Amino acid sequence: MASITLLLGGARSGKSRHAEEMARSLGGDRVLFVATAQVLDEEMAARIRRHRASRPPAWHTLEAPLGVGQALAELPDTFPVTVVDCLTLLVSNVVGQFPEPREDRVRAAVMAEIRALVAALQARSGQAILISNEVGMGLVPPYPLGRVYRDLLGEANQEVARVADRVYLLVAGIPMRVKGDPG
Repeated sequence: MASITLLLGGARSGKSRHAEEMARSLGGDRVLFVATAQVLDEEMAARIRRHRASRPPAWHTLEAPLGVGQALAELPDTFPVTVVDCLTLLVSNVVGQFPEPREDRVRAAVMAEIRALVAALQARSGQAILISNEVGMGLVPPYPLGRVYRDLLGEANQEVARVADRVYLLVAGIPMRVKGDPG
């Protein structure tokens, strides 16, 4: 069963950099990087290019905007470290599938996606590092879809944190341990 670490924080808090440093120290060049981002515009394309450039070229990348658990289950368990970047976009991708999201339908789809991801990670060996934004500390979104998304991401984060061996909150690039031993 994989050991799971969840890295939470705000935008530009250093989550991805910290995950990459952890993955390098634990797995060297033998890292599976799961990317959930989708190129929807030029700004996102530029972000994805920057993220790719920051990772070692030997790392294996799995691009899976949806169905991450199933995609992981289909891969051989040969990587000592798996990084999932990020739950924030994964939840957004699920929510985006619904033209007029009703909270109950969307919640069921989000939680099914998260539970399948967790089950797939738990079936693997080694270390799993998951990244997600903590969006519940800011302003209340002024529109219903924003509030639904914020709430669902919070629930997804709680689901992963519940089973995680370690949880860190990153603030200004500094990881603060929330749960578990330092590993």
